Amino acid sequence: MPAVDSPARLRADVCDCRLCPRLVEWREQIAETKRAAYRDETYWGRGVPGFGDATARILVLGLAPAAHGANRTGRVFTGDRSGDWLFRAMHRAGLANQPTSVGVEDGLQLNGAWVTAAVKCAPPDNKPLPDERVNCRPFLQRELALLANVKIVVCLGAFAFNAACDEFGVRPRPKFGHGAQCVADNGLTLLCSFHPSQQNTFTGRLTEQMLDDVFSRAVQLSG
Repeated sequence: MPAVDSPARLRADVCDCRLCPRLVEWREQIAETKRAAYRDETYWGRGVPGFGDATARILVLGLAPAAHGANRTGRVFTGDRSGDWLFRAMHRAGLANQPTSVGVEDGLQLNGAWVTAAVKCAPPDNKPLPDERVNCRPFLQRELALLANVKIVVCLGAFAFNAACDEFGVRPRPKFGHGAQCVADNGLTLLCSFHPSQQNTFTGRLTEQMLDDVFSRAVQLSG
């Protein structure tokens, strides 16, 4: 960690990181080949930093950037269907000024919340390797150090929950489940939700009401 850190320094370090050869190769390959629907767009193809309100009391933690979502737009959860669900729910909870997020210039602003991912580069098959998560861990630690007001960590999916438990030394680790929560030794509350992936939302495993309930609980607990 730099002797004197800042959001701008952290952002630059995330964007420029090349520690994981497999992830670098994949994110750049996707940025070159593109999806047909986005063939006229310039993909971001780099590490994707977190974003939001620097005074946030709620941190939303996901898995990793989507190949044709954040790896394309340069903003986590922006430009994919998971993000559509997430930002609608955050808007309904009063944590976002609008319910959509399609690009970095779309005017989205977060109020009292910060959104990030445990791994900052898009991984093949959406599955980071253990050493890749380890390489990314210092970025999450730096985010947390800069976000001094965070009280609640909303963990989107088991991967994010496990990363949070590792980071905060939660032992024994509670079983992951939608709506499950626990308190770490440092006082932070970890609140779980199924990830708003198409696999969960298309099958009804996660409904909009279920996601709303998690964010309503997060707002209540955050004070």
